[in-house]
Amino acid sequence: MAGLCRSLGRALPGRSLGRSLGRAVPGRAVLCRSQCRALPGRAVLCRSLCRAAARPGRVPGSRPWGWGLALGLAVGVRPQAGDEADGGREEEPPPPRGFGAAVERSRDLLRRVKDEAGIPGIIVGVSVDGKEVWSEGLGYADVENRVLCKPETIMRIASISKCLTMMAVAKLWEEGKLDLDAPVQKYVPEFPEKVYEGEKVTITTRLLVSHLSGIRHYEKDIAKVKEEKEKANRALKPTKPHQDKEQREGKGIEKTDSAKARKEHDGETKGRNSKPGRRDKELELEEYYLKEKFESVIESLNIFKNDPLFFKPGSQFLYSTYGFTLLSAVVERASGQKFTDYMLKMFRDLDMLSTVLDDNEAMIYNRARYYVYNKKGRLVNAPYVDNSYKWAGGGFLSSVGDLLKFGNALLYSYQAGQFKSSAGKLLPGYLKPGTVSMMWTPVPKTEVSWDRDGKYAMAWAVVEKQQQCGCCRQQRHYASHTGGAVGASSVLLILPEELGPGAGGAPPRGVIVTIVCNMQSVSLNSTALKIAREFDKEKRAQGTD
Repeated sequence: MAGLCRSLGRALPGRSLGRSLGRAVPGRAVLCRSQCRALPGRAVLCRSLCRAAARPGRVPGSRPWGWGLALGLAVGVRPQAGDEADGGREEEPPPPRGFGAAVERSRDLLRRVKDEAGIPGIIVGVSVDGKEVWSEGLGYADVENRVLCKPETIMRIASISKCLTMMAVAKLWEEGKLDLDAPVQKYVPEFPEKVYEGEKVTITTRLLVSHLSGIRHYEKDIAKVKEEKEKANRALKPTKPHQDKEQREGKGIEKTDSAKARKEHDGETKGRNSKPGRRDKELELEEYYLKEKFESVIESLNIFKNDPLFFKPGSQFLYSTYGFTLLSAVVERASGQKFTDYMLKMFRDLDMLSTVLDDNEAMIYNRARYYVYNKKGRLVNAPYVDNSYKWAGGGFLSSVGDLLKFGNALLYSYQAGQFKSSAGKLLPGYLKPGTVSMMWTPVPKTEVSWDRDGKYAMAWAVVEKQQQCGCCRQQRHYASHTGGAVGASSVLLILPEELGPGAGGAPPRGVIVTIVCNMQSVSLNSTALKIAREFDKEKRAQGTD
């Protein structure tokens, strides 16, 4: 008439099940505490049951299936989410069929990045050939309330917002509503015409999406920007062939990943801004922490519209989130709708129902909290900011599932023209194949801070296929964008499969990886690329079996 311990009763749904199971198992003792801790849910069996396992003949009337069933049920009990003894880590979900090895290696990599950078919570999503094969959260979405990260958690995606805005620009261009090469004043007369060194110059939408407009970023001092560009140019010429190139900051790239002039640590992770409490120089600028709520994108132009250009449009690259603020005004006028309304409608069309504005007042379920490290290296809540001044360049929230949907919509559009459907039932992509090819074509005079192999295209960083020597490093074609916001970092990477003419099956074909976390200044691009390669390798292995 002995039973399992009370903890088993609490762990199983309904304590009566625990009691009835106890009556079915002879013996009244329990396993030792050390073994108890090893069992999920901390359920324990009686000592006599343990002896029965070792010497079943010593238990009168014992039935092997009876204690075996009890043991199986006890071991199978899962702990409640947020169990303090397990450090807040959820039990690992079973790996998807066919990608178990890739998941295990990628999860280990993600944990190393999380631990090295001191990230409270991080979430990853991976899709292969249009199907989500892995999504998982590690750590906390809300440290104070012990809320665990999960695939549905919503975080700031920062500059990945630029990719979303580019999708809207491309759609309007396809519909004939937006001329990429017309002066922006055609759509936004509120933006004054510009003069550079006494010469009247023209800013177009095409220049805005590739950061060639000359419009400033958060830094207002032209002299400081030029000085940083010169430092970056010198960093591009290492004295030794094996010397790592330093990250280029002064070239106008928004510090979406890590501090300036940093050397990559195994090309993989950068956390706590090199040292706890130290911020990127960009994050020290006052305009990064605006708290004012702007009622319209036209109103937000007042921040920078009267400032001088930093260079002649088209002559140099200067990463500028404010350029995308102007771009949002162009989209608004070209579409005839409020920019935010047009974007939310596009999200519905793409089935991105968890992608919303970073609105502090709205009730947004599953929204995470954001964190930074203070000067003492302690984790604290990120300061309050209002991102209404930069919806287009860094003002959206999303989940990894939605970002995968967005990536697959682009990849489908990109590859749709390469497939031959005998039945003629292949649906068109959201964009035309030629449009995505244009978006993913590197633009001259551009640079990318987060990927030394890439060039900037139209709101995307693109690496082209290349191999310089036989049996040496082979560079795959892929597109990516990283993001850095107050208390958040992100990446979205698309690795298309190399297809021949008249490919069989249906698009999309390739691997898409997205990672978001609630800690700023974390470099995630190389991690995403490594994960993409793991899944691509396993996919290829399956194809050869």
